[in-house]
Amino acid sequence: MIGWGFFGWIILGGLAGWIASKIMKTDAQMGILMNIIVGIVGGLLGGWILSAFGVDVAGGGLIFSMLTAIGGAVLLLWIVGLVTGRKS
Repeated sequence: MIGWGFFGWIILGGLAGWIASKIMKTDAQMGILMNIIVGIVGGLLGGWILSAFGVDVAGGGLIFSMLTAIGGAVLLLWIVGLVTGRKS
């Protein structure tokens, strides 16, 4: 069961990172590994921000987790774009 959780995070992170890179138009610059990393870090960032506002992120379910990861990944890509000076 532990292995399925790990692979679930990889799949969810990859999808979230890919969708976020499409939204931010950075997909041409990113490969599958970066999509996974951006999606997982975006999920952590989105979950941290929502929990800071009092949202119960643990009980949200798969769709809520996916939307949180996409939102966090978009925010992460936007911040990276500001820091590096790239336009989205």
